[in-house]
Amino acid sequence: MKETEFLARNYSNNIAEGQVFWASPSNIALVKYWGKKENQIPENQSISFTLNTCKTETKLSFVKKEKQDNLFSFDVVFENKKNTDFKPKIETFFKRVERYLPFLKAYHFTIETSNTFPHSSGIASSASGMSALALCLMSVERQLLESDTTLTETEQILTDTYFNKKASFLARLGSGSACRSIEGDLIVWGAHKEIAGSSDLYGVKYPDTVHDNFKNYQDTILLVDKGEKQVSSTVGHNLMHAHPFAQERFKQAEDNITKIKDILKSGDLEAFIALIESEALTLHAMMMTSMPYFILMKPNTLEIINKIWEFRAKTGLHVGFTLDAGANVHILYPENEAKQIYEFIKNELVAYCQNGHYICDTIGFGAKEMNS
Repeated sequence: MKETEFLARNYSNNIAEGQVFWASPSNIALVKYWGKKENQIPENQSISFTLNTCKTETKLSFVKKEKQDNLFSFDVVFENKKNTDFKPKIETFFKRVERYLPFLKAYHFTIETSNTFPHSSGIASSASGMSALALCLMSVERQLLESDTTLTETEQILTDTYFNKKASFLARLGSGSACRSIEGDLIVWGAHKEIAGSSDLYGVKYPDTVHDNFKNYQDTILLVDKGEKQVSSTVGHNLMHAHPFAQERFKQAEDNITKIKDILKSGDLEAFIALIESEALTLHAMMMTSMPYFILMKPNTLEIINKIWEFRAKTGLHVGFTLDAGANVHILYPENEAKQIYEFIKNELVAYCQNGHYICDTIGFGAKEMNS
C-alpha cells in the first residue's frame, strides 16, 4: 500500500464522547533496525518476535471540544499518575499523523496508560506504548466512520487488514519499532525483495514457512539495569548518519533477512542462535564505534553472555541471547528445552540481575482490543 491510501476518509466528527481500550505488546528484534531516514523510514529491514506478557495497556477517552480551535488537547496518566514527561513525544506524534486522522483537534483526549514491565528497563516500551495509542486512535476513526449515516455502507467499513496496516503505519510515526507490535508472532519491517508484501511504511506478518521449532519460543528477560537508558533510541539512530561502518551494517542486515528466512523454514536452531547473537553484538559494536561512542552493556551483561556460552557448550541445549540498545539480556530458547534452560537461568543467571528481577515471556500474537 502507498502512503496516500492511509489518508482519512471523508467523515464527520459526530460522536460527542467515548472511550476505547487496547493492550499492545513489546517486541524483540532478531535482525535489528538501527538507523533511519526522514519520516521514520528504516535504513535497513528488521524482523522481530512479538512478545506476550510484556505489554502496554492504554485507555483513550475522548470528549468533543465545546469550542473548536487549532490545538491538540490531551492529558496523559501513566501508572495512575498525571504525567507531563510524555506529552512532547505524543504532541510530535499527533503532528505527524494529523493528516491521516483529521479528528485529532476536534476532541480532548485523556490517555491512561500502564506497562506490565518496568518503564525504561530496556524493554521496548515506546514500541508497545505508541502501538497501543495508534490502535486506540484507529478505533476512534472506526467509530466515527460507522456513525456517519451520510456515508455508504461500504465507505463506513474498515476491514481488519486495512485497520492493522494503518495502525502499524501510524505507530511507526511515533516510534519506528512500534510498527512491529500490532500483530504477531513474527513481523518484518522494511521492503525486502525476498519477503512478499514487505514495506518501509508498516510491519507485515512474516508470510513464509516457519518450522515448529520456533513455535511458542521462550524469552526470559534478565533485568541487569532497570535505570534510564544511557542514550535514547533517537540519538542512537541519528549516530548512524555519519557512521563509518553504516553502509556495511545495512547490507549485513539485508543479507541476514535472507539467511533467517532459510533458518525459519529449516528449523536450524544452531544457525538461528549464531545469527541473533551476531546481530545483538553488531548493534552494540555500532554504538561503541560511533562518535560520540557509548558502551551500553554492563559488567553483568558480559557475565551472563559468558555463562550462556559455557552452558551451551557443556549441555548442547539451544539457548541463545539477544540485546536491545541497553544492558538487559533477552534469553531465547525453544519450548521443548524450556525446563532445563529455565533451571539454569534461575540457578546461575538471576544473581546477575538488579535486585534479582527477571521476566518470563513467550512469543505472542499481537495486540488485543479490550473492554473499557
